[in-house]
Amino acid sequence: MKHTRRHLLASAAALTLGFTAFAGHAAEAWPSRPIRFVVPFSAGGANDLLARAAADGASKVLGQTIIVDNKPGAGAILGTDVVAKSQPDGYTFLVSAAGVISNSMIRKVPYKDSDLTPVAMIGLAPSVIIVPANSPYKDLKDFVAKSKNGAGLHFGTAGNGSTPHFVEGLLASKYGAKLDLVPYKSGSESVNAVLGNQIDATSEASIVVIPYLKAGKLKALATTWTQRISAWPDLSTAAEQGFGDIKIAHWAGVHAPAGTPTDILDKVAAAVDHAMKDPKTVERLRGMGIEPIGGTRASFTQFVNEERARLGEVVKATNMHED
Repeated sequence: MKHTRRHLLASAAALTLGFTAFAGHAAEAWPSRPIRFVVPFSAGGANDLLARAAADGASKVLGQTIIVDNKPGAGAILGTDVVAKSQPDGYTFLVSAAGVISNSMIRKVPYKDSDLTPVAMIGLAPSVIIVPANSPYKDLKDFVAKSKNGAGLHFGTAGNGSTPHFVEGLLASKYGAKLDLVPYKSGSESVNAVLGNQIDATSEASIVVIPYLKAGKLKALATTWTQRISAWPDLSTAAEQGFGDIKIAHWAGVHAPAGTPTDILDKVAAAVDHAMKDPKTVERLRGMGIEPIGGTRASFTQFVNEERARLGEVVKATNMHED
């Protein structure tokens, strides 16, 4: 009996050690299968292009394929919800945008903000305030001053809570611009409205408007980010023109389902940072009007928290809430 008992105990100990070793090996083996980057927008836009650049570079660092999965719809809510409800196993990530911060402030969403964890900044396409090529406005300062006369000016947006809507909200709430909002279904529609002289102005991502600027079909009044655009350095920032609170960009980052292991988050952040610092990637993206950034988990978390506080003030000041 004693011999049998000792044998059973020894067997149990061996099994425990075996399971422990297996668990440790399984953890070390990540990633053992393809990773998915869910893009909550259609293919071809700034968010999608940044996602593909990050996926390509990060996959080489991690030694595993990263699949870009476009799931557009409901102002990025559809794709965001997919990731928020995914298993936190390190194989599903969201390529996030400003909507991951602002959507829950404006409308009902099927997930909680705490369901997602910031991982890494990828990069951004600075927003550019544009007017028709034959517009009389010299710059943003002139545009804002003229808007205060009479009935004001018509400013197009891509819908409630869109990036152009925040640009308009800041111009109105911080600087008293008198702008009549004209909501369109997409940024491309509002750009077409400016091209057709149907509205006075809108704002859109640099990657979208630079080809029109180069062709002389549109005029740019200012870029709304903190630095000039590498691909269009002659354009001054709104801050340079005296509008220091205008800080808006079409950015893309990576978020993970809450509960994803910290070591995996660190590895993904490091891989994305490495991808965004690759000289060939930097040159290609900057040539299109996109600024690669990268950075650490901590820097992206700080960015997200600051954006949440800043955009929240604009939502309250402009009553951007949906009923």
